[in-house]
Amino acid sequence: MSHRGPRVLRLDALARVEGEGALRLTVNDGTVAEARLKIYEPPRFFEAFLVGRGHYEPPDITSRICGICPVAYQMTACQAIERACGVTIDDQLAELRRLLYYGEWIESQSLHIHLLHAPDFFGCPSAVELAREQREAVERGLRIKQAGNAVMEQLGGRAIHPVNVRIGGFHRVPARAELAPLAERLRRIQEDAVETVRWVAGFDFPEASCDYDLLALQDPGRYAIDSGTPAAMAAPDSPGSDRAGPVRRFAVDEFEQHVVERQVPHSTALQSELDGRRYLTGSLARYAIGGRWLHPLAAEAARAAGLGDPAAGAVVRNPFRSIVVRAVEVAHAVAEALRIIDDYEPPPRPYVELPPRPAAGCAATEAPRGLLYHRYAMDADGALTQARIVPPTAQNQAAIEEDLRRVVQTRLDRPGAAATDEELTALCERAIRNHDPCISCSAHFLDLTVERA
Repeated sequence: MSHRGPRVLRLDALARVEGEGALRLTVNDGTVAEARLKIYEPPRFFEAFLVGRGHYEPPDITSRICGICPVAYQMTACQAIERACGVTIDDQLAELRRLLYYGEWIESQSLHIHLLHAPDFFGCPSAVELAREQREAVERGLRIKQAGNAVMEQLGGRAIHPVNVRIGGFHRVPARAELAPLAERLRRIQEDAVETVRWVAGFDFPEASCDYDLLALQDPGRYAIDSGTPAAMAAPDSPGSDRAGPVRRFAVDEFEQHVVERQVPHSTALQSELDGRRYLTGSLARYAIGGRWLHPLAAEAARAAGLGDPAAGAVVRNPFRSIVVRAVEVAHAVAEALRIIDDYEPPPRPYVELPPRPAAGCAATEAPRGLLYHRYAMDADGALTQARIVPPTAQNQAAIEEDLRRVVQTRLDRPGAAATDEELTALCERAIRNHDPCISCSAHFLDLTVERA
């Protein structure tokens, strides 16, 4: 297919991505000059209406930012407020928090793998059609997701916007016997998780590489989720290389000195740069920076899936293979959740009191989609005077745009028949879903326009 003059491609409904957005591609003489991922949902102003609220309120308010990963917002908010109050939560309360967070990883990653992302690899428009071809795999994924939801319900009070979380700990902690049925359920889906790694490892992956800096928490001794130090791995010297680059670390309270947000005219979401460079956070970054500390079950699954040896610092830079890394993370979360339950002893009290003081505190945790950062300041009465939230999808927006530019350029450069509108549309959708972007939890659609000159 060839065209003279402008070529416009529009896509009015992209399912399997959370939120509203648009993509505009400009092609000049066969070269993709620009790719703009336009996030045009109205700003939600969470940071603004947190100001003036009590210091105990952010966990409940920020959980409403996302219905799929509310625990990520709760845990990060709790830690930031607790640091401002000069209190550290450890021992069994910290382990219970980690268990709750693993429940969210299990349900969120499984949702993305089986219902949002896997249909792309079978040419299916939705998970309903995928279930007709891969019924056993989809049912397996639903079992895993339901187990993750059960963890959130047990510890959080409900699976969506949990109500049992509070600063200092929980309103109520479970008795040891209450976690026994949960452990049994997790044991039943442990092999399901490993089998999911095998399943997705067999997909046909397009050739691609994201040659950006990678940013994730690093917590030596364990695969980071709710603690650790921000660590950045430099981009490789040669394009397409899977070689691990040098890693630089900085304290979480230095985050805003390294990660700088800026407004771009085509998006209501801020874009971020890490020390002046485009970067990526999320599963690929976590695997590169912390893969050596995966649970042995997950590490073996990663090696068998062809992801290299995580103990030797393996790096995966093909964004289409992110689905395999996510599956490995599910296997890790299941195994670690079982370990926490097996070792659990009820803490002497469900929470630690946190009297307010005039101070500021910040924290970062690993949401399923990547590093999430919160900072709060309060006065002597505990009223918040500042609030700052940097979500992973906003950090990844510039990297997603570059991925789109590269993947479309590769397709246009391929010898043979020219790319059709339908082929370019499907390719762009796949490239976006590689990163599981959570634009918001409202209506889901993407308008795509390609201009050719």
